Amino acid sequence: MLTKKLTKLLKKAFIEAGYDSKYGEVVVSGRPDLCQFQCNGAMPAAKEYKKAPFIISDDVIEKLLSFEETKQYIKVAKTIKPGFINMTLTDECLIKNTTELGESNRLGIESTDTPSTIIIDYGGPNIAKPLHVGHLRTAIIGESIKRLFKFLGYNVIGDIHLGDWGLQMGMIISEIHRNQPTLPYFDSEFTGEYPIEPPFNLADLEEIYPRVSAKSKEDEQVYNEAKTATFELQQGNKGYLALWQHIMNVSLIDVKKNYQRLNVDFDLWYGESNSQQYIEPAVKVLKDNGSLYKSDGAMVVDVAKDDDKKEIPPLIIYKSDGSVIYGTTDLATIYQRMQDYNPSHILYVVDSRQANHFTQVFRCAEDNKLVPRSTSLEHIGFGTMNGKDGKPFKTRAGGTLRLSDLIDLVEGNAKTKIETNAKERGFTPNADEIESISKVVGLATLKYADLSNYRMKDYVFDLDKFSSFEGKTGPYILYSTVRIKNIIRKLESAGFNKGELLIPASQVERDILLKLDGFNNVLQMAARDRAPNVICEYVYELATLMSTFYHMHHILNEENQARKASWYTLLTYVLSTLINGLDILGITIPEKM
Repeated sequence: MLTKKLTKLLKKAFIEAGYDSKYGEVVVSGRPDLCQFQCNGAMPAAKEYKKAPFIISDDVIEKLLSFEETKQYIKVAKTIKPGFINMTLTDECLIKNTTELGESNRLGIESTDTPSTIIIDYGGPNIAKPLHVGHLRTAIIGESIKRLFKFLGYNVIGDIHLGDWGLQMGMIISEIHRNQPTLPYFDSEFTGEYPIEPPFNLADLEEIYPRVSAKSKEDEQVYNEAKTATFELQQGNKGYLALWQHIMNVSLIDVKKNYQRLNVDFDLWYGESNSQQYIEPAVKVLKDNGSLYKSDGAMVVDVAKDDDKKEIPPLIIYKSDGSVIYGTTDLATIYQRMQDYNPSHILYVVDSRQANHFTQVFRCAEDNKLVPRSTSLEHIGFGTMNGKDGKPFKTRAGGTLRLSDLIDLVEGNAKTKIETNAKERGFTPNADEIESISKVVGLATLKYADLSNYRMKDYVFDLDKFSSFEGKTGPYILYSTVRIKNIIRKLESAGFNKGELLIPASQVERDILLKLDGFNNVLQMAARDRAPNVICEYVYELATLMSTFYHMHHILNEENQARKASWYTLLTYVLSTLINGLDILGITIPEKM
């Protein structure tokens, strides 16, 4: 990468000029109209060496230009007051660098030197309830971060962390008991095999939970029965466990189908129930440390610190009735993950509104040494997706929008636009083809709209805006990438061969070479900040440069065969970069649009 190579040169020049090498860091220029790269080290160095910044930069440039290897890279290096070192590279340097990137196995992307294990906790749906729009961001952001770290060489484990062990399970079991009391699951004397077929289907479950949830808010007895059922389930009631397994089996079919539609997958399909056996050993650590005590009938652990700017209440481990809540299972899950995988990082991609909860859980785990100092626990928060009214996205009737309905909405919108575009161009595409492309374009619309916003920000989902084939949208990126595929396909079918890269024929071609070099830095920055939006911006800028390139250079009609072969090679490098960038975002690319 050019910044690394230039930094090595600048550090050497700073040393030769009598200054500390730490000031030699080179970055991509923020003013591409003035230069391609710059070093700003002369400004902070001026304070240490009591000199004007431009004197230091002049000293450094003099040494820099005296190096023989500088001629391989730098065409122009000059001081811009007060002390910026501005650099423009030779075209030969850009060609050599791009060729090396394109011919490498990973486009020059660096893999980590320490491929440790990272667990990413994302998804988190509650069993027996349909996925809704609130599950979208954790799935999309978490999947992208997982793919990013895998691409960078880490051992990454994605865990859905199902909500399958809490009060909602007790609510469903108690409601089934009230309506079907003769089922064998509720007969304490039953000793036979429980039925293989569940006594309900998915539609039944989706009706049961909201009904009993509403009842429990109005009827204390219903609520207490749900709490009792939850406790008995957690204590191993055989009938309840069998019924719980039915609920899991029926629900997971629908959950997996919806995540598959989002092109989201998990390495572990664990839930809170999987951590049940780890609660006791984790709690024993708390007891042995003297951290666990009784408060208002509940067993809790203090996690507040003297310098807290707001109140951080104790973490509840056992409720007054002896049941556990998700704070307990989160703690037990951390214990389990350390036993099974010993990760260097556990990342939780969860709504920002859960920040206090994770502060409590992380402090409890760290203070009681459930994790070593070498393991980092991190909450990766995010804002909400809102409608045009600025409020959380809902149905027209004001209810919570199902995730499947949202996916149907964007796919249907994409299908309409693709059919309209086909008619305007005077041809009728295959119906199956339209269906397939619509799914890909719809998903790109949804994912790019979400990921292109910095995750901590709320954003307004505007389907008309985000589904446009122009501007910073998923369909535009796909169209640009498919266009490259089409040109390459025509060159291949004509029997044309790729050739060596030639000196750029225009400034936009030069800009593309520089943009390709920046892919590694973009991925490293996205990983550091847990920010997929950085990758979104990059693929958009690269696609836009290619659009300008097409208008300036007619590749297929180019008469200079060497130039045409050079552009053919460049197209393959750009396509590989876009494919990798979009794959990290979880966006697939159709063969045509």
